Amino acid sequence: MKSSIDIHVALATLDDMEFWDDNAEEAMDRFNALLHMLYDNADEDIDTTSLENMIQYIWENWRNDSHLLDIDDDDLFDWVDQLLSTWDDEHQEPR
Repeated sequence: MKSSIDIHVALATLDDMEFWDDNAEEAMDRFNALLHMLYDNADEDIDTTSLENMIQYIWENWRNDSHLLDIDDDDLFDWVDQLLSTWDDEHQEPR
């Protein structure tokens, strides 16, 4: 269940975003918005492990992604929607 996960524990800090140098604060805000989009749009009864794995997937694939600051909100929302609708814990690429 979604309610058993505190999304605030998974949010990035400025230290996590040092890759971005002078844009670290903007990148942190954008990255955290992405995590909130995932959490807010996940079903209330989502499997806890699946949601945790999706959060980890976002951390691994978006934290240093050069497109993080360029992609618009609509495209991010579409990406999150696609992630939620197609996620399969058993068939994700190895991390």
